[in-house]
Formats: sequence, structure tokens, C-alpha cells
Amino acid sequence: MKIYYAAPLFNDMELKKNKEMKKWLESKGYEVYLPQDESGLAYDMINESNKLEINKKIFNGDVECIKKSDLLIFDLNGRVPDEGGCVELGMAFAWGIKAIGFKTDTRALDFTGDDNLMIEGCMNFKIARSLEELENMLNEI
Repeated sequence: MKIYYAAPLFNDMELKKNKEMKKWLESKGYEVYLPQDESGLAYDMINESNKLEINKKIFNGDVECIKKSDLLIFDLNGRVPDEGGCVELGMAFAWGIKAIGFKTDTRALDFTGDDNLMIEGCMNFKIARSLEELENMLNEI
């Protein structure tokens, strides 16, 4: 199964955690597309003369990998879901690609303790709260 791992990738902690998740998923036998590894990081490649070119390359590369994936895992950790991850999730939903969430962060967006219902709905309301729960959800797919 090919998994697209949608997650924030804008600081050392996020980059490290994403690599750890990719390694964990690969140890379970999954092929994992991690945008920071495959398309690269815009801020490492961009200068004044190539910003539009680099942004288009990363966007188009990520879109193609979502289309080729069997499943999208959206890392929902953080105070709010990553904006890019929300777009990736919406694309996956529109193209009929299954998605599940992963969230161990105890902060929530609304007073009910849940995330935005539109985000949860795109994942069929399936959000793993631990690695064990994520593994169980993956085994069910």
C-alpha cells in the first residue's frame, strides 16, 4: 500500500517527527511518500529568481503523489491542522482516496474536543490517537 503522509514540515521538530513516522510506517511494510523527502523543502531551494518555478514544482509533485497513493494519513498534531495538509486531504477526498488522521496532541479546535467536522468527515471520522490505534486502523484497510 502506498501512503501519502501529510504533515507540517516547517521546523526541526516537525521534520524529525515526520521522518520517524515514515520509518515506522515502512517498518510495517508500507511504501511512504513524505513530501519533505520527495519534493524537498521550498525554503532550502528558493531564491528571488526561482520562487515561482520551485513552488510549482513542489505543488505539482505533491499532487501527482497524492493521486498515486492508496491512502493519505493526515498528521493533525499542533494547535490547528496544517493548511497544506488540509488541501492535500481535500484533494484525496475528492479523488476517492481513503484518509485517516493521526493525533496525539490533546489540544482541540472547538469546545466539543473535536477537530473541524469537515476535516474529520474527509477522513470518515477516523482519527488514531496512538501508534497502536493507527496500526489497527491500517490493518483494517
